[in-house]
Amino acid sequence: MTTLTAINPNQVLWEKGDFTQIAKTMRTSGEALVKQIGISRDHFVLDLGCGDGTTAIPAARLGARVLGVDIARNLVEAGTMRARQERLQNISFQHGDACSLDLPDKSFDIVMSIFGAMFAPKPTEVAKELVRVTKSGGRIIMGNWIPGDPTLVAQILKISSAYTPPPPEGFISPMLWGVESHVLERFGAHGIDPKQISFHRDTYTFHFTGTPQKLVENFQTYYGPTMNAFEAAEKNGKALELQRELEELFKSQNTSKVENQTIIPATFLRVTVQVPDKSRSVLM
Repeated sequence: MTTLTAINPNQVLWEKGDFTQIAKTMRTSGEALVKQIGISRDHFVLDLGCGDGTTAIPAARLGARVLGVDIARNLVEAGTMRARQERLQNISFQHGDACSLDLPDKSFDIVMSIFGAMFAPKPTEVAKELVRVTKSGGRIIMGNWIPGDPTLVAQILKISSAYTPPPPEGFISPMLWGVESHVLERFGAHGIDPKQISFHRDTYTFHFTGTPQKLVENFQTYYGPTMNAFEAAEKNGKALELQRELEELFKSQNTSKVENQTIIPATFLRVTVQVPDKSRSVLM
């Protein structure tokens, strides 16, 4: 297993709070997405940036052999606990960095990363690793938030960024994974023909028992990027202003007509990469 240091800022970000509390609102959509991908018991699946198993565990329920990898050790532990509680013997979780995976070449039939690897700081290295560990003829599926999109998560990140200090020099926005031209360029640099990449705008829906204001509180308490934004805003005396902005956002996007229930859809870019089957190319 790759040794990661505690000073890795990406690890620090995602070990902050408890993302499991946010992931609980994403379970239904995670299960639906896995079914759409077409995972079966014949597949060996890698879920990169798996969190506590929002998509990894549904994949295991379908009979696939699954490895979940995440940079946050607390989420690896949480995923392991969830799998144990469900008595799933065909899934394991381990600590790892999407920029440098300690995994063999061409190991997995399907490599998926749903709102995970997009947040790793070196996107070119991420694309390289995704291609490297996927078998010839296998698939890579990414779910990436879209910059400037009017729906929930893109707007949370946009609002939060206005209250935080400018990123360090050389910072590459994770939201660029939601731009088709950047996806084509990153995978193209590692031998993937643009014709092998397809895009689909899809929807992930957050289901929460409670008011939109309470859901904002959950993000403030448990979601690393929002926690950082509130800490920065507090120093500038703008925490209440940030809270009001987020509460207005969540209330305006809540589609539920039921009291004490929040349902918010968020648009994302689903990327499917078909890795060339080199054995077939040789035969042809």
